[in-house]
Amino acid sequence: MQWNIYLSGEIHTDWRRQIIDGCKDLELPVEFTSAVTDHAASDGAGDLLGAEDKNFWRDHKSSKVNAIRTRNLIERCDVAIVRFGDKYKQWNAAFDAGFCAALGKPYITLHDEDIIHPLKEVDAAAMAWATEPQQVVEILQYVIAKN
Repeated sequence: MQWNIYLSGEIHTDWRRQIIDGCKDLELPVEFTSAVTDHAASDGAGDLLGAEDKNFWRDHKSSKVNAIRTRNLIERCDVAIVRFGDKYKQWNAAFDAGFCAALGKPYITLHDEDIIHPLKEVDAAAMAWATEPQQVVEILQYVIAKN
């Protein structure tokens, strides 16, 4: 079986690459999908529908265009990895985790210990909480390759 893994959240570090490379090294049967990680492209997705004078409407249109991708990819995934970084609040990641929970999609959160409290509800619905990308790789190896 080919597993479809959705990678959600923080875009400022290489955590996605670490997980992808780790799974590749283990030859796990996985395919990775993700939201658009080019910040400018994501913020400007609504510009395809015409320019806006107010940031609210630009963001509103962009979030809807981006949701076409994220909703479909989350609905098709077998498991999602939701990364919360320390530099920015990733409200989109929290929304993705909630969407996974509502759909009954298993997800793993990935974040440092210093944000356990604000993420307690998100973590409570997760199947696992990891602090390092390597832990995620080890979880995926266990659930995918263990006989």
